[in-house]
Amino acid sequence: MTPMPRLLKLAALLIALVGANDALAQTREIGGRGELLDRIAVVVNDGVVLQSQIDAQTTEITHRLREQGTPLPAPSVLKQQITERLVVQEIQLQRAQKIGLKVADEALNAALRDVANQNHIDFSHLPEALAKEGIVYSEYREQLRHEMTISMLRQRDVLARIYVSPRELDQFLAKQSGDKSAEVSYNVSHILLSLPEAASPGQLDQVEKKAEELYQRASSGEDFGQLAVANSQAQTALERGLIGWRKGNELPSFMADVVAKMKPGDVSKPVRTPSGFHIIRLNEFRNDAQPMMVEQIHSRHILIKTNELQDDETVRGRLQTIRDRIAGGAEEFGAIAKAVSEDPGSGSEGGDLGWTGPGSFVPEFEQQLTELKENEISQPFHSQYGWHIVQVLGHRLQDMSSDERKRRAYEKIRSSKMDEEIELWLRRLRDEAYVDYRG
Repeated sequence: MTPMPRLLKLAALLIALVGANDALAQTREIGGRGELLDRIAVVVNDGVVLQSQIDAQTTEITHRLREQGTPLPAPSVLKQQITERLVVQEIQLQRAQKIGLKVADEALNAALRDVANQNHIDFSHLPEALAKEGIVYSEYREQLRHEMTISMLRQRDVLARIYVSPRELDQFLAKQSGDKSAEVSYNVSHILLSLPEAASPGQLDQVEKKAEELYQRASSGEDFGQLAVANSQAQTALERGLIGWRKGNELPSFMADVVAKMKPGDVSKPVRTPSGFHIIRLNEFRNDAQPMMVEQIHSRHILIKTNELQDDETVRGRLQTIRDRIAGGAEEFGAIAKAVSEDPGSGSEGGDLGWTGPGSFVPEFEQQLTELKENEISQPFHSQYGWHIVQVLGHRLQDMSSDERKRRAYEKIRSSKMDEEIELWLRRLRDEAYVDYRG
């Protein structure tokens, strides 16, 4: 299968997973002959999940599971899984709207260009390519915006609030020096049976018995993916429970401890955590040991944010003027960065970001650094923080410094906490929401 169909099938799945576009956020009207074109399936706070959303996702996921050779669960079970996922997604999108989180058109266009580039086609040909796969470009565009919005929300509400103490960091670095898990990646699947926040002894006993039953069935050779689709309450349930490849020290600590003692194909006994009972399957593992050399980039930037007086177009134009004056020699980058940049970390330093390695910045910023030559200044571009211009000052290949090791360790600790924290955060959002199933 060529790369284009593979990615566009994932694109179709994205549309199904994130939910219908804004046009589908209202119930369809009854046609002239009285034919019901759509109906509300679930009321979620002041929004809805439509039957058409459930039907579209059911069609897509049924097709995908059949392609993977996964026996389908009972229709009622599949409908329940899909409906619950759409409910949770609607809750997240409503929260993002409430707090004013928006994905700018420039960031969305950059993501769409990435789709086109990965498929080796011009951006202008993307609508035609999607149409050949039965995907409407306008709908795909809005669904991608929804996914990016949810990602930003999780960064804000979950990742930004995960605290890594100095002691945790020191312990991690000490363990890493004699631990090979940083060099080993694991391909993992899992099933989560959630527990209510204040579970009664009876509820705890019921969930624990079900977890033990699923463990016995999986250990006896029953298809793990099928069991996950039918029973898991994790966000990965409809992906056959697949978490995918993670380095050992990037997995949640309870999971890393378990898989380190497993062989490919092994299934763990149920593991209790605050979010519920987990059953883990190790699919594969590999050794990723490699030299600790990092390609670093020295850069500086100017950041200007929009406000009530300056919209996106005004700020972009202002930065374009600044960029042209710097490039023409009329202004010095560092001096004007000190005067106008709104980045509290680098503005007073003339916009200097120092030497940084891959993964230090948001994707839009990383892309600019990758494409620029030394001393070249980018055109204005947008990220979640505002509008930027950036200049690359140099490249070097550097052995991992102590600071870089600490930075990576910090990110890995946060990543290992992320999955569990997201499940707990989603459960709280779900518990606080008003949800009315209309049948």
